[in-house]
Amino acid sequence: MFRDRGHAGELLAALLERYRGQPGTVLLALPRGGVPVAASVANALALPLDVLLAHKIGAPGEPELAIGAVSVDGVVVLDQKAIAAMGISEAALETAISHEQVELLRRERLYRGDRPRLALSGQTVILIDDGLATGYTMLAAVRAVRRQQPASIVVAVPVALRETLDWLRAETDETVCVDMPKRLEAVGQFYEDFSQISDEQVIEELSR
Repeated sequence: MFRDRGHAGELLAALLERYRGQPGTVLLALPRGGVPVAASVANALALPLDVLLAHKIGAPGEPELAIGAVSVDGVVVLDQKAIAAMGISEAALETAISHEQVELLRRERLYRGDRPRLALSGQTVILIDDGLATGYTMLAAVRAVRRQQPASIVVAVPVALRETLDWLRAETDETVCVDMPKRLEAVGQFYEDFSQISDEQVIEELSR
């Protein structure tokens, strides 16, 4: 059990110690929940921090049910079995994807302001979130980073199912995880404090 996201980041940093101060290594947090985790890692390991925006695509009428994910750059990952089982039309799916992309672009402008993205070509990129449930959002982020030709991609999270990490490992160079429970119904169940992170908190962490 993690006290909060900062504590989770401290424990994750211990598993990433070999990257401490390494040139050509950058941390990318998935907002909003991944930002305080990654900020804690960045502080512990003296590494640069940026964000990569991606978000789950909610089923029409059931937004909490993930049917895939999309990145701010338009990388889309879909759960085709769920989409077929729910009978979601192509038009409804496109509307859901478009809605998420508009929101991601808004949030990137808000978080980044005039600050350019970190260059990822030839870099070791460590992607961090506060935990993985389905893994679709992280997969969209991994594929978005892969387009920028990094030297390697590492997925690092405090908690995830082993099978989710195994699934992601096929598209990454390394996965790092503090806790791999046998069951995971919600990431928040592994935190004493899993308070929602505000846009203002994200901006504050990125400005440090």
